[in-house]
Amino acid sequence: MKPPPQDASSRPGWLPHPALSVVLALVWLLLQQSLAPAHLLSALVLALVVPRLVHGFIGEAVRPRAPRAMLRLGLVVLWDIVMSNVTVARIVLNPRSKPQPAWVEVPLQAEHPTAVTLLASIITMTPGTVSCVIDEERRTILVHALDCNDAAEMAQQIKDRYERPLRRIFDGVDA
Repeated sequence: MKPPPQDASSRPGWLPHPALSVVLALVWLLLQQSLAPAHLLSALVLALVVPRLVHGFIGEAVRPRAPRAMLRLGLVVLWDIVMSNVTVARIVLNPRSKPQPAWVEVPLQAEHPTAVTLLASIITMTPGTVSCVIDEERRTILVHALDCNDAAEMAQQIKDRYERPLRRIFDGVDA
């Protein structure tokens, strides 16, 4: 039995996910530590073939809107990761520290699924916090914090530092 014909809009083009193609090629070349013609050719093949193979699993490429907001968010996340590492190290290495773990419920305003996924990923990548559950019905994300004195303040910081820029980037909302 023959599969139904696809219309031209559902078939991936040469570069269905350009950013993924670039990342794959660069990572391959970094792993090879060489710019030899064979490695350049294999990087090109990976960059062209893998995104076409996974296109059905990851869907259409996301076109973020605000490049400055993306750069700013990236810098904020990097800064927060460094500072959180220092904070967690102090808590772990200080025998007199008394961390106050807490569950923090963060209400979500972001609509775009990629924005919500990135928010959960950013929270998890930042030492001392883990995103545990995204409740789509209640539009919340449940976060576990290693040390939290004020859950409402932490939720507001997450919204201000991460969700607001993600909404600007993916939802086009000037939050």
